[in-house]
Amino acid sequence: MPTYIILMNYTDQGIRNIKESPRRIQAGDKALEALGGRLIGAYPVMGQYDRVAIVDLPSDELAMTTVLGMNAAGDVRTTTLKAFSNEQFAEIVKKLP
Repeated sequence: MPTYIILMNYTDQGIRNIKESPRRIQAGDKALEALGGRLIGAYPVMGQYDRVAIVDLPSDELAMTTVLGMNAAGDVRTTTLKAFSNEQFAEIVKKLP
């Protein structure tokens, strides 16, 4: 199953409603599972981003559905990275000319 790293920043709305954030996070975790995904880890962080999540989802389409839904809710803006395992990377490199 593909792995995605989701980098999040709180919007003005998200900061105003920060006390609701734990409830929203729990609801998001349940929604992810309902899509057939798996949360590997989620962390509040300091620096350029406010939160980082690492998830497995069955497809790029479901990953896009997930992040579009997160953005549409208005509390965060996301940057999503598709991750590859070291084994996948080795196979990709083998195909280089």
